[in-house]
Amino acid sequence: MATTSGSPFAYHVFLNFRGEDTRKTFTDHLYTALLQAGFQTFRDNESIERGKYLNLELPKAIKQSRISIVVLSKTYASSTWCLDELVTILECSQTHGNAVLPVFYDVEPSEVKKQLGSFGEAFLRYENEVEAEGDRERSLELATRVKGWKAALRQVADLTGMVLKNQADRHESKFIQKILKVIGEKLKRIALNVGPHLIDIDLRARNITSWLQDGLNDVGIVAICGMGGIGKTTIAKYLYNLNCERFKGSSFLASVREVSEQPDGLVRLQRQLLSDVLKGKKEKIYNVDQGIVRIKEALCCRKVLLVLDDVDQVDQLNAVLGMRDWLCPGSKVIITTRQKQLLKASEVCQVHQVSGMDDIESLELFSWYAFAQDHPNEGYMDYSKRVVYYSDGLPLALQVLGSSLSGKNIDVWESALEKLEAIPEGQILKKLKISYDSLQDDHDKNLYLDIACFFVGKDKDWTITILDGCGFFTKIGIHNLIDRCLLRVNRYDNKLMMHHLIQDMGREIVRQDSTDEPGKRSRLWHKEAFDVLREKTVMIIYLMSTYMVLVGVSLN
Repeated sequence: MATTSGSPFAYHVFLNFRGEDTRKTFTDHLYTALLQAGFQTFRDNESIERGKYLNLELPKAIKQSRISIVVLSKTYASSTWCLDELVTILECSQTHGNAVLPVFYDVEPSEVKKQLGSFGEAFLRYENEVEAEGDRERSLELATRVKGWKAALRQVADLTGMVLKNQADRHESKFIQKILKVIGEKLKRIALNVGPHLIDIDLRARNITSWLQDGLNDVGIVAICGMGGIGKTTIAKYLYNLNCERFKGSSFLASVREVSEQPDGLVRLQRQLLSDVLKGKKEKIYNVDQGIVRIKEALCCRKVLLVLDDVDQVDQLNAVLGMRDWLCPGSKVIITTRQKQLLKASEVCQVHQVSGMDDIESLELFSWYAFAQDHPNEGYMDYSKRVVYYSDGLPLALQVLGSSLSGKNIDVWESALEKLEAIPEGQILKKLKISYDSLQDDHDKNLYLDIACFFVGKDKDWTITILDGCGFFTKIGIHNLIDRCLLRVNRYDNKLMMHHLIQDMGREIVRQDSTDEPGKRSRLWHKEAFDVLREKTVMIIYLMSTYMVLVGVSLN
């Protein structure tokens, strides 16, 4: 199972180079300059402890480095070690978002891409080895490796890199200072904290990753939709870190809904976008209209990656994007939202609906937060499965409950789980309630509460008939609830379905009408409804008997 669960980045930079060419010259000077600039840098002869196996430690070091610098020199391709490292570096770039900076030291990018000159000579030797190998299985294995090396060299040559021949008049010291500047910029751009435990996120984001890397020159917009706490922002951050280096400019606007509600919030978002895209340049913007003009000027000539996180109003999109034809060909925009209909109005090209985790993924994520490992401690499996069932694939619930139960004994777990069955966890409820609060009027809020309390699992058409008779405009109301990811309709049997935590939220909102006296609540269901009816019946009988005694009527 793919996961980045174990550790944060241990290094800023990993150096990949051909030792015979540059270990004691260029790479040594670069390594020293990186350290002096404050960049924690991994170099194989300096960073691996004695007794460690290189083939075990190097892949780990690559994965734990934010950026890999690939120094491509004359005899680079003669080293199978360098080529294997390169394959690993590019795999980590694809799956974990690690950046790659190729440095072409006395070679041209075209030589690397097309395997010309010394690169071609090296691969001719490899191909001869394949043909000369007598063992068929080993021959096929080597042929597969050679094919992978060629693909890796083509891929790294296509990345934006540094060419010594074209820069600093071939003065290596000046060239190294330029590399340091680029590394500093790259580290700033990939500094989004995604979180330590990303279970199969590369699979969950695969379709959008392919879309971001398709190389097409059309302007693309994709909306990541789903209920609160499902992982929309986490996926967006992961995609941003993985792909921002492919664009001339990039910006991640976090918490758009929350920021826009503050004084001059939209103007602040506009300023941040321009500062990000223009690499720190400050723009004086005093109103939204002025910001729109500045953004249009900045975006029309740059291929950019923009992420607008947690959008819930059309004016938020308009303030940042305006018309789609502003964007330079090849630009990509990712929007996260709980409201699908909002994005249809903006002609979003694609909608990516985020689904919950399955039970295996859920148990692993919960275990990391509860036990600091990928499985429950002995004796806690059944309790952990109860939490997984309760969370129903919602990452937010798994994280919150895992953290709250971590280090507690079984008695506390038992009590906590019993409480959850009666009262939803407050932090989870607060996050989910944002969708309820965003409903446009009391009609939709009351409709949601009625469905949560009485109609989950009921036929949609039957429910519409009942609720229309109660004065609701049920069809449009159901449409609005589906748009807010508060409700869905099972396409197989036409029944109304709701994530059970969303249903619990609705019932908790009703319970807060009167926590101590159920009879004063707006809605009652199941046991509490019978208890109130029984209490009312007893009270009616008591009042009737008291009245009869007062008027002298015998009950016998």
